[in-house]
Amino acid sequence: MSGRTRMALCAAAATLMASCALLPLVSPVTWLIQAVFLLAIQTGVGMAARRVPLARPLTVAVQALVALMLLTLVFADEQAIIGVIPGPEAFRHFGDLLQAGTDDVSRYSIPAPLSDGIRLMLIGGVLVIGLAVDTLAVTFRSAAPAGLPLLALYSVAAGLADGAGDWLWFLVAAAGYLMLLLAEGRDRLSQWGRVFGGAPRGAGGEPAGAVAPVRTGRRIGAVALGLALVVPAGLPAMNGGLLDAAGAGVGSGSGSGGTISAVNPLVSLRDSLNVEEDREVLTLRTDTADLSDLYLRIVSLDDFDGTTWQPAKRNIQAVPDEFPTPFGLGPDVRRTQIETTISAADWYAQNWLPMPYPPSGVDITGNWRYEPLGMTVVGDRRQTTRGATYTVRSLDVQPTAEQLANAPEPPTALKREFTKLPDSLPAVVARTAREVTEGSTSHYEQAVKLQEYFAITGGFQYDTNVKVGSGRQAIARFLKDKQGFCVHFSFAMAAMARSLGIPARVAVGFAPGTPQSASSVSVGLRDAHAWPELYFEGVGWTRFEPTPTRGSVPAYTQSDTPGSTLPDVARPTQSASTGPSASPSASESCAGRNPQLCASESPAAAPVTDDDGPKWYLVLAWALGGAAALLVPLAPMLWRQRTRARRLGAHGRTQVDVSLHALAVWQELTDTAWDFGIPPDDSQTPRKTAARIVRLGHLDPAAAASVHRVADAVEQVLYAPSPRPVAGLAEDVRGVVSELGSRADRTTRLRAVLAPRSSVRVVWAVSDWWITVKRRAVAPRPTLRRPSTPGQRG
Repeated sequence: MSGRTRMALCAAAATLMASCALLPLVSPVTWLIQAVFLLAIQTGVGMAARRVPLARPLTVAVQALVALMLLTLVFADEQAIIGVIPGPEAFRHFGDLLQAGTDDVSRYSIPAPLSDGIRLMLIGGVLVIGLAVDTLAVTFRSAAPAGLPLLALYSVAAGLADGAGDWLWFLVAAAGYLMLLLAEGRDRLSQWGRVFGGAPRGAGGEPAGAVAPVRTGRRIGAVALGLALVVPAGLPAMNGGLLDAAGAGVGSGSGSGGTISAVNPLVSLRDSLNVEEDREVLTLRTDTADLSDLYLRIVSLDDFDGTTWQPAKRNIQAVPDEFPTPFGLGPDVRRTQIETTISAADWYAQNWLPMPYPPSGVDITGNWRYEPLGMTVVGDRRQTTRGATYTVRSLDVQPTAEQLANAPEPPTALKREFTKLPDSLPAVVARTAREVTEGSTSHYEQAVKLQEYFAITGGFQYDTNVKVGSGRQAIARFLKDKQGFCVHFSFAMAAMARSLGIPARVAVGFAPGTPQSASSVSVGLRDAHAWPELYFEGVGWTRFEPTPTRGSVPAYTQSDTPGSTLPDVARPTQSASTGPSASPSASESCAGRNPQLCASESPAAAPVTDDDGPKWYLVLAWALGGAAALLVPLAPMLWRQRTRARRLGAHGRTQVDVSLHALAVWQELTDTAWDFGIPPDDSQTPRKTAARIVRLGHLDPAAAASVHRVADAVEQVLYAPSPRPVAGLAEDVRGVVSELGSRADRTTRLRAVLAPRSSVRVVWAVSDWWITVKRRAVAPRPTLRRPSTPGQRG
């Protein structure tokens, strides 16, 4: 088997081994069989093209064309010409499949079903990575950079898999890469005949035989594998995944504790609102007569960093039989308990459990956990809602406008946490909030004015085609353009409420669906919704509806007085009060459930924190990782530049210094010729080596004279009894370097600069050093005999 054939097979095997990291993402894993078959054909085409031989770019083009035809045969044969030649219809079909695959990725949890769109993304991705690895390692004969596409494939898979067998798949992918490196080393060794590791010495300093080259490859691989294991430990981990539509990352434990850290659950909200077919997600049966207020809440977003809202990291616990009374809800607020049975579609895999808010209890089977502060239920060990049927007992809280207007100030710790705004938030947000609510006498009146500003008086239009936006100017841009959908309205109102000192967060879930009968409701994808929740002491977290034409406006924000948009009740100004409340809040849950949120402000109970920006150590870790990622590929170039400057630099005037300088200049000349494709031959004399460099480098007479002048100086040093110094050797070498560069093509010049061949001397030096260390470590130490003393026998 030839070296290139071996390299091609190793490149394909390395690609497939790295692709194994994708196995936990979908079910079933039959796509891998197709990927193996198609990758084998693509690799075989490359082997045949190189044997013809074709030019390197043409070889890559042929492989890419064959891969496209194979994908057409598998996924778009009906739209293609004679089943394999892709035309406009086939490319349009590919676009539809990729769009469907993207939608499925954002909709399903892990493991996702193997739809045609996801299958195209997986198999197509494997073929693209396989082509990149084959091109770098085999066509262009440089296996080391081939690790980059393999790393990209593994990193994407590991990030999406969220910890599913990370170590196993890492070891498999690393073994494939090391196998590729060893195959390249063996191929190069067979061509150059050089023993990279040098020759170990015997006891008397004589050569003791060659070291097997594979041993050096193992050392290099071990170092690379060690770096790959150690460096990621200092970098921030990748939590969550794109397949997690609602975001979930449940901590380990026995089920009675742990944490949950979720990514933004709005990743597919706009896509759900824009679907052509409003697929049914949930069906509900309930005993309440008022279906217009039956919102299904999935999760609350309470962490605002200036660019987006997302769930904060919270403690989770086992799901209790009966949920505690909602935090902040007093006994004098009217409420009724309702019961709702919810059935999820077989295709809807949501990690968070959609429930009416506030829930009092839930009956469901499976691995579920409870997050007390948000009163949400989340799946553990990849538990989802797919095909689940569960019953939720919840409270229909019915506060009056007067109760909301007379609400006292919330606990200090709660207010501090839920009114935090980053310094990067544009000033126009707070300024607009003050202008809209000017003249208000309570936080409740301010909240109602904000709701009416967005829904009625502000001139805003509902449009689902507007991008969500995640920049620091997103809210300011929305206030200017006045176009958006529920995400924009809820984000903006929550941020403006916080700027007024009102605790606020954003809830994500479903608006009331379509009634099918007196007690049955159908909830579809287009019912996906986001709305703000504001906190009022004595009532708790309270829903508002700023999005026009969506959902239902809460009764406690509607006016009962003709000609007025606000309820006609007495509203004392809470923010103007300087004295303490006459009595503590009548919250039923402060005493036993979360006392730190009810206690008065103290440094111990409510420390001031600044979470507006990333932690310094994360910034440092990313900076170091970025510097390493930049310097490692450039290390050969930097080493050669430093070595050239040292060899051609100034030197002493003694005879020894002049001799060493001549040898260093000669070493630089031969290494530069090697970088431009003229490998060294240690068996030849300097004079013959100079003639070889002139002949193979096609040098002009001036450069040829410079090469021979340097060779003559080296022969003087090596053979003359008293070598005479020769001036201008460094300038001669610089002229030769310039001439070699002008004679070479662009690819050769770039390789000579970015990936010089002579940089392998570093590997040789390290190998020789390691052999020396091992020889010294195992060499027997001389035994010191104690001299005999007079009077003793020796």
